[in-house]
Amino acid sequence: MEPFFNPIIAILLVLVAIAIIFWLLWPQKGLWAKLSKLNMNSRRVLLEDTLKFLYDCEYKGVEYKIQDLAKNLNTTKEKSEKLLKLLQTMELVSKEENTYRLNDAGRSYALRVVRMHRIWERYLADETGLNQTEWHTKADYLEHKMSDDEIDKLAAQIGNPVFDPHGDPIPTSNGELPDHKGKALSELKKGSIARIIHIEDEPVEVYQQLAAEGLYPGMQVYVLKAEKDKITFAADGQECTLIPQFAASITVEAIDKDKFTSEKPLQLSSLNIGEEAEIAGISPNFRGQQRRRLMDLGIVPGRRVAAIMQSASGDPVGYRIMGTTIGIRKSQADQIFIKNKVS
Repeated sequence: MEPFFNPIIAILLVLVAIAIIFWLLWPQKGLWAKLSKLNMNSRRVLLEDTLKFLYDCEYKGVEYKIQDLAKNLNTTKEKSEKLLKLLQTMELVSKEENTYRLNDAGRSYALRVVRMHRIWERYLADETGLNQTEWHTKADYLEHKMSDDEIDKLAAQIGNPVFDPHGDPIPTSNGELPDHKGKALSELKKGSIARIIHIEDEPVEVYQQLAAEGLYPGMQVYVLKAEKDKITFAADGQECTLIPQFAASITVEAIDKDKFTSEKPLQLSSLNIGEEAEIAGISPNFRGQQRRRLMDLGIVPGRRVAAIMQSASGDPVGYRIMGTTIGIRKSQADQIFIKNKVS
């Protein structure tokens, strides 16, 4: 019996095979092209993150080891070494005494990535409701997605900020950046008075703890105790104790004693029903959409506010502002400062 042959099925199989080959090899849109692009993008991200790591070490004046880079990139030592060698081939780093260092071209490229990262962090802090512990991770992803022109437009959109929300200076479009200043909080002696100018956002676990303590750039600190295993200080009228490893993630600059405010600012949440006060301001640690919403509701310095009613659960509380009653939760009222309280 002769084998059955159906020309229609044969033609269909050939067409399917052609379609599959076309889908695989179609320039720019085929699977192979997409996988190649994905691989190239992944490699570019690793190269840019390597440049950023090298710049961070250079800016802080610290030496690094290959395992430090591998940990930062979440990869192996072998792959980290290959990345450094590739950057050397691209003439972005130079090898000096078994250590790879940025050259002028590499430093310029690194500053471009740093600029994108910090502008994105500023945008996320001021324009979104994203939790502050998520800014860095999100910016790490977004910094590789935009061109120089696009990031310049984003910077202009948010007012060309000079610092990111952690207190780090943002490089200009020309790659200019002020010198590193200040000292670690862990270096202060008992009786020192200073202002927080920067909080390091890596490692993430450390930053999350510092954020949970309510610490932020601009906060004044007064060192109560400086011991080998801990440092205790007053900030915004509250006492805080940190181990040296955590305190080292906070950069401060000295301030004059006459500029130090030791008293804890009164919070809107301290108003009892029937009391009123004058709004002094909103905590610098309260940013983004929530801050703008409060300002739109009339929470601005000089405005009078009165606590007039309380919900059954006690939270939120109704406050009278500009003839309108608005409900504000305690977590928000804690971030609103008042003065001249009267019953």
